[in-house]
Amino acid sequence: MAVKRIPEGFHRVTPHLTVRDAAAMIEFYKKAFGAVEKRRAPGPDGKSIMHAEIKIGDSTVFLNDEFPEMGAFSPLGSKTTPVTLHIFVEDADKQFAQALSAGAEVVMPLADQFWGDRYGIVKDPSGHQWSIAHHVEDLTPQQMQERMGKAFCQ
Repeated sequence: MAVKRIPEGFHRVTPHLTVRDAAAMIEFYKKAFGAVEKRRAPGPDGKSIMHAEIKIGDSTVFLNDEFPEMGAFSPLGSKTTPVTLHIFVEDADKQFAQALSAGAEVVMPLADQFWGDRYGIVKDPSGHQWSIAHHVEDLTPQQMQERMGKAFCQ
């Protein structure tokens, strides 16, 4: 039987996060986003996590502990992150509150946005940003452009 090139249950793109204290971050993701842990492999010291897989909704996320000796830094170790992971949910208010109660920090407060989503951004305890949204209305490109103009003129 032929091996599937993209394993069952995976999408074309799979986020892979380097975090500080992967075991604690797995617990955070469970509380904040309802993640389910699929597997983990310990690092050489038997305590760190070399590779873990969690499932958030229908998406798999890989994660591992920081390994500075191998160039693997979390946003806390590198002092920045250029990436935001986006989650569409049924109820952004509920999910945003859940993430905050699990220990996330507000980066951008949740609000109705000019592009038709209720949207906000949180930062997890390891420094990764997560945008949380639910779609509110369908807009034409012209409507979005008009609303953007009004939003940025205020």
